[in-house]
Amino acid sequence: MIVVAGILRLTPEGLAAVREVARATVTTTNTEAGCIVYAFAEDIREPGLIRIYEEWESREALDAHGKAAHMTVWRDALKTVEVKELQLKLIETASVEPFA
Repeated sequence: MIVVAGILRLTPEGLAAVREVARATVTTTNTEAGCIVYAFAEDIREPGLIRIYEEWESREALDAHGKAAHMTVWRDALKTVEVKELQLKLIETASVEPFA
């Protein structure tokens, strides 16, 4: 499994401007082949901060996601606002098991 985790920091106004595109991106991505989880969460302590968490069955699925049309729409939306910070980590896991 592939995990992508990180943050996207926008101004609060910027987040408001792209919120609907972000919602559509998350909704559409969760229907993609190989997508296990794809989520954006707004940090309640810091306006404009989005926490990103993704799980993919394979690198191939993640690569296909990056080429999807809705990702072009998302990237284009981000070009219209100030992106203060974007940090993503790709984590390749060897095994997964329930924790609790």
